[in-house]
Parts: sequence; C-alpha cells; structure tokens
Amino acid sequence: MNGLKPYLKLLRPHQWVKSGFVFVGLLFGHAWRDPLLVHSVLFAAAAFALAASAIYVINDLADRERDREHPEKRHRPLAAGTVSVTKALLLAGACLLSALMLAHAASNRVLLIVLVYAGINVAYSMGLKHVVLLDVFIIAAGFMLRILAGTLGVGIAPSQWLLLCGLLLTLFLGFAKRRAELNVMSGRGGSHRKVLDDYDPVLLDKLIGICAAGAIVSYSLYTVSADTVAMHGTANLIYTVPFVIYGIFCYLFLLHQRGGGGDPATALLQDVHLLGAFACWFVTVMVLLGR
Repeated sequence: MNGLKPYLKLLRPHQWVKSGFVFVGLLFGHAWRDPLLVHSVLFAAAAFALAASAIYVINDLADRERDREHPEKRHRPLAAGTVSVTKALLLAGACLLSALMLAHAASNRVLLIVLVYAGINVAYSMGLKHVVLLDVFIIAAGFMLRILAGTLGVGIAPSQWLLLCGLLLTLFLGFAKRRAELNVMSGRGGSHRKVLDDYDPVLLDKLIGICAAGAIVSYSLYTVSADTVAMHGTANLIYTVPFVIYGIFCYLFLLHQRGGGGDPATALLQDVHLLGAFACWFVTVMVLLGR
C-alpha cells in the first residue's frame, strides 16, 4: 500500500468531488428518476474525475521545479522525486484513455466536452496559466464544462441562471485560489507561479467580492424566476439562499483568517461549517424538489 501512496497522491482523488458539478442538471432537471440519464451522468462524472487526474499529473510535471519553492507543494510526488517522470506519464495516459472511454459510454457529446476540457487544460499547463485573468477563466471553464456535460451532454436543458451562477461561483473559487497562493508565498509568489507577479491582494479582493456577490444574486434570482417556479412547482427554493450565503462567507473566512481557500475540495471536505452549509443546502433542495 505504501508503494501505491505516491501514485494516489499524484492523482489527487479528493479532487474528484469537483465532479459533483456534473450532477447539477440531474438535480435541477428532475432527471434522477430516469435510470438511463442517471447512468449517463455517472459515466460523465467518472470521466471528468479521471481526466482531471490526468491533467493534474501533466500540470505537476510542468510545475515540478516551481513546486519545490512552495512550502506545501514541494511534498508532491513529482516535486519530491517519489514518482519518476516516465511512470507519471504512463499513469496520466491510462487515466486519460479511461476517461475518454467512459465519456464515450455516456454520449458522443460528453466525449467532445471531455476532449475540450483536456485540450484547454493542456494549453493551461503549457503556458496559458501565466496569462493574468485568463488563467482563472480557464479554471472556471473546467467547472462549466462539467455542468455542460451533465446537461447538454446527456440531453438535459440547462438553466441560464444556473449557468451564470456556476460561472460566477467558479470564478470566485479561482480568484480565491490565487489570493491564497499570495498569502502562502508572502511576497515570493512569482517564484512559484509566474502569474502571481501580476496579481496583488487589493485587485484579487475586489474580483473575489464581485464574483461572490454575483453568484449570490444570480442564484437568488434563479430561485424566484417564474420559469423555475413553474418547472419545480414550488416558490420555496428561495429558502435555500441563506445556506449559499453562509457557505460563501465561510469560504471567505477560511481565506482571510485561517490561511485556507487554496483548494476548494479540501476546504469542503475538512471544514465542518462549509460542509454543514452544503449538506443543509442539498437536503433542503432535495426535500423541496422531491415533493
């Protein structure tokens, strides 16, 4: 088991929680009662989990020298030298091939979306991560493609309000990640990630505030939209908004007061308040939509 630990660490399975975005369409499209759609969405989620792992390996390969300058990332398997470059490439190839097979099993459209996801992330790893602002938009695009795979990819019409909310939320998480990196590196951000020389705390705090407010407002407008009320048969989704606000505020607290915010998946799985806000939101949504 100890021999496998570096490889599991390289794949970052805790990040697979991000595939939860694939299930947005299944939840808000009332499609969970259709076994075929459920199977397709599960395949799509698994495809994105493995594709993401392949991209993490490629990104770690490209960043291994810079990661050695980071107090936490220097322990990553490639930066620490516990996994060879050859074995890492073979592992990435196996994950990507498996991801494409699973995506094809979901649908041809999901396969195309996963290919686009892989393509933009390879471009990100190879250089676009050094382009200020565009780097965060590419991170957000990865989340948005997950939502599209679970909606358009399997034949579920996505809500425009939810797409807008998803975009703003993922931009919020992306800019928060950059802010957390600046916090950790204490003025030496450029030695770890070149693009951090183009960011500063004041700019990032403004961008984070705009995206957080936009995400809250767009989700709130979705809950009271006439189309939403007609589709779900309830006007009570508005009562889920406090959980969203609390969750975002918790994330901001972690970012500014606890030195967190650099990894949304870790924050969600480890912070009891953030996890509690998500659980309450999810249970309330399921109760309201399942009536």
